[in-house]
Amino acid sequence: MKAALELEIKQKLSQLSNPELRSISAYLLHLRQSTEESKKERTILMDEMDQGQKTRLSDLHLDQEAS
Repeated sequence: MKAALELEIKQKLSQLSNPELRSISAYLLHLRQSTEESKKERTILMDEMDQGQKTRLSDLHLDQEAS
C-alpha cells in the first residue's frame, strides 16, 4: 500500500505548476523543521557555532584557490 500511495503522490506532483510545487516544497520543509529531530539538529549546529566552529567566507575562498 505504501508504494502505491507514494507513486500516486509523485504522479500528482508531476502535474503541478512551478508555483504550486514551490508552495508544496515550502510546506514540506516546514513540516520537517517542526519535528523534534530537526530541532535537536539545529540546536547542535548552533552550539557548535557558539563554540567557534564556524566557516567564514574567506575560508571557502581559500579552499577554492587551492583546488
